[in-house]
Amino acid sequence: MTPMTTEGERTRPRAASARRAVVGRLSWGLADQAASSVSNFVVGVYVARSLGVTAFGVFSLAWVTYGVVLNVSRGVATDPLMVRFSGVPKASWRGAVARSSGAALGVGAALGAASVAVGLAVGGPVGTAFACLGAVLPGLLLQDAWRFAFFAAGAGRKAFVNDVVWGVALVPALVVAARVGSVSAFVLAWGGSAAVAAAYGCVQSGIRPRPSGARTWVREHRDLGYRYLVENVSNSGASQLRAYGLGAIVGVGAVGVIRGAELLLGPFLALLMGLSLVTVAEAARVLRRAPHRLGAFCLLLGGGQAVAALLWGGALLLVPDRLGEPVLGGVWGAAAALVVPVTLGVAGAGLGTGAAAGLRALGAARRSLRSQLFASACYVAGGLGGAVLAGTAGSAWGVAAATVCGSAVWWLHLRSALREHHQKTIREVRTS
Repeated sequence: MTPMTTEGERTRPRAASARRAVVGRLSWGLADQAASSVSNFVVGVYVARSLGVTAFGVFSLAWVTYGVVLNVSRGVATDPLMVRFSGVPKASWRGAVARSSGAALGVGAALGAASVAVGLAVGGPVGTAFACLGAVLPGLLLQDAWRFAFFAAGAGRKAFVNDVVWGVALVPALVVAARVGSVSAFVLAWGGSAAVAAAYGCVQSGIRPRPSGARTWVREHRDLGYRYLVENVSNSGASQLRAYGLGAIVGVGAVGVIRGAELLLGPFLALLMGLSLVTVAEAARVLRRAPHRLGAFCLLLGGGQAVAALLWGGALLLVPDRLGEPVLGGVWGAAAALVVPVTLGVAGAGLGTGAAAGLRALGAARRSLRSQLFASACYVAGGLGGAVLAGTAGSAWGVAAATVCGSAVWWLHLRSALREHHQKTIREVRTS
């Protein structure tokens, strides 16, 4: 006589399979971020060694400006895609990706033209770098849009391959840029290789971006998009204000020193910049399937990043100068002195990203916006206030304190949002 299978016995294999699927998607996310991190690290090291502190500071100004534009694109184009089109039927996903990637391309074209105009008006090395940045922005933003699209579909492997293509194209481009020996050449090499990966993304997805659908996309998702736009821009804009202010207070070389210290934490900073590619989609899946586990999922996510950053920073403290100087050249000495505060800042930011993913998954855009505005205000105040009081080191310590405070606010808002979601679910059950 065949024994009966209980409901619990049938549920366990399904739960185990779901866990394996989550681990698989997160693993591809980590692999993708590792590829992105390596590319960013190589670019930073190559520029620092080739051009020196001051020119590296100019490149860093262009880099943080790109971060602002990237977050504009994510806010209006790809963040809504992650929240509303993760794990949906393929036909729905394809239509959404065509419109969202078209919106990203439109943002790149519009803000790229503005960057070129500003660069030509400013002139000099800084102006030339900004003009070159404007020329490559469409490719940079489209490449990022493909990564969001693939993670929304649970196809992290394709995002990883796309980033590898960018990295491979980057190698010969950097060699040519090093021979030219200017900041603008490195900006063109970095952005031009991204355009190669962006074109390959069209082949991978079989989707052609539809810029004509950008207006419809923005209008349909303006309830999330506008808040995410303000939230994202306040985040990257705070970094930009801190960089510009630090350059004005201490000097452009100080911007290069801070960027050099951040490069030493490169794997985790790259992870933080692009982690929403994985975490928001996964948090949205957790919310749909097991909403009571969302808080623990976010805590594991943020806590894991914070611990990893602290371990990496501790390892950096053991690196002798004779090994560090070949990596960053003349930037190493000043950058290595800032490892402790920069590590604490990255750990604090990493802890906060877990709560941010939860708020995004819940669609709590208002709470998410409040948290980000507070964190950004702390970041600017800490970074510039510290610079006034104690120069470059003071700015690094001020940012470390600011990120810890900002992380606390993120978690307070997530706790409130989870409570509200639970109460709403109970009311819906009672009235159904």
